[in-house]
Amino acid sequence: MGGRTPDLADPESLRVLIRLLRTHLGPYKRPITLLVLLQLLQTSATLYLPTLNADIIDNGVVNGDTGYILGHGGIMIAISLVQVFCNIGAVFYGARTAAALGRDVRAAVFARVQSFSAREVGHFGAPSLITRTTNDVQQVQMLVLMAFTLMVSAPIMCVGGIIMALGQDVPLSAVLLAVVPVLGIAVSLIVRRMRPLFRTMQTRLDTVNRVLREQITGNRVIRAFVRDEYEQGRFRGANTDLTDVSLATGRLMALMFPTVMTVVNVSSVAVVWFGAHRIDSGHMEIGQLTAFLAYLMQIVMAVMMATFMFMMVPRAEVCAERIEEVLGTATSVVPPKSPVLELRRHGHLEVRDVDFTYPGAEASVLRDVELVARPGEITAIIGSTGSGKSTLLGLVPRLMDATDGQVLVDGEDVRTLDPVLLAKTVSLVPQKPYLFSGTVATNLRYGNPDASDEELWHALEVAQAKEFVSKLDGGLDAPIAQGGTNVSGGQRQRLAIARTLVQRPEIYLFDDSFSALDYATDAALRSALARETAEATVVIVAQRVSTIREADRIIVLDEGRVVGTGRHHELMDGNETYREIVLSQLTEAEAA
Repeated sequence: MGGRTPDLADPESLRVLIRLLRTHLGPYKRPITLLVLLQLLQTSATLYLPTLNADIIDNGVVNGDTGYILGHGGIMIAISLVQVFCNIGAVFYGARTAAALGRDVRAAVFARVQSFSAREVGHFGAPSLITRTTNDVQQVQMLVLMAFTLMVSAPIMCVGGIIMALGQDVPLSAVLLAVVPVLGIAVSLIVRRMRPLFRTMQTRLDTVNRVLREQITGNRVIRAFVRDEYEQGRFRGANTDLTDVSLATGRLMALMFPTVMTVVNVSSVAVVWFGAHRIDSGHMEIGQLTAFLAYLMQIVMAVMMATFMFMMVPRAEVCAERIEEVLGTATSVVPPKSPVLELRRHGHLEVRDVDFTYPGAEASVLRDVELVARPGEITAIIGSTGSGKSTLLGLVPRLMDATDGQVLVDGEDVRTLDPVLLAKTVSLVPQKPYLFSGTVATNLRYGNPDASDEELWHALEVAQAKEFVSKLDGGLDAPIAQGGTNVSGGQRQRLAIARTLVQRPEIYLFDDSFSALDYATDAALRSALARETAEATVVIVAQRVSTIREADRIIVLDEGRVVGTGRHHELMDGNETYREIVLSQLTEAEAA
């Protein structure tokens, strides 16, 4: 999602990956240094073993010197033990550092996403953000793990193997001049084709996550419209697209190892062929040929380790770009540099000449909106669908910021208020209330962790939720599923209202929060709320006229503009837009 499509050999992708690693591996310089030293010792020991083996063959086995064989054999055992322990230590520190990197990057992505407004979340999309926080980070973490355990030793092994091979026989080393370039060219050609495939793979993984998330969340709608087969087809299509690109990538990976092994086997035959001639002419010993073959295998193994890394690098580059795209996106809701930490008045809300436009939209959602809500009053906002009611309410707690104008709480622009102070002063019950997995009590205490059980029951009583919660198995300790899917829509709304009441803010914002309630429960809840919030400022967005007809002030929105302000009877007499809304729900007599 987002981002550009790079050239097949785009160095910018690699720079992004290196920048991400440099930033987050900075705190781990000490364990990385120790890891490199351990890898150096382990690789040096590995390189020295074939030379010892050659000495044993040429000076011990050929001459029948048992003492020489046993003495140098003991040295080989000691060096092998050093190799084993250094390798264990290197893998230990490599795994710990890679895991720490994954933890830090996930935390950084999560913290940045938490700072996003609704605008940035909508730009990326929830499924893509989930993939970037989990799978993308995991790919970078795996690359670092493999780099620490394989890639650090690979160049040392390759260079050291070439030097040691030259020490055994210089003319025979000419074979290496052909082997190493051929391997390098073959690997680079394959890796070059893999990078765009890995980018496509991550994008299609986003699509699978999005389709699956929609189907899990909208399961009831799917069943209601009997669209099971259609949704299965959607998922099958997304899954097939991901499978196709995975197979294409797998084919290139499968081509990599046969190519490398073909070069290895041909070069081994060449070494044995030319080495036999040099032994026959007396220019080389059997032990030297054995050692040369061992060094050739070590060089090839180093190239194969590098090959394995190169297969992972393109995908990690793509993932790093996607991670950096999130980390590099600044929130449009910027915390104030010198925040206001205390308010002089309590609960006064004012909206002055506010405009709001979504990025890329042709028209403003809100235009020149004016609104005043005072403590002890109920201010209602009504309007047709799409008139900007929910957007207006979202500006107060800074779910997004106005593109023009001011939203003032107690005379202070909300953009200057400390976020914690704003959260304590203003509480929003959204149009689609969300409950977290846990219990009734943990959800109610979300805004006030220190609330007592008595306060929770009181809030439930006001929200008309006490009766059904007391019947749940466990009462306040009754389990709540993620999203509150194990309770009905009306129960979810009442629990969300109770959660806000437990917080006891000075400004209550209800965004069509009574829509799932029957008329009797709605009336009882509004009556109880009126008593509970008598000293607070209450702003209600509603579609149902009966919910807001007794409000002290009713704001009528139409296409993002305020077209009327007043009480119910005043608007019925003088505002045609309000009158049309009312008469679409009530008769003339009922409206009067």
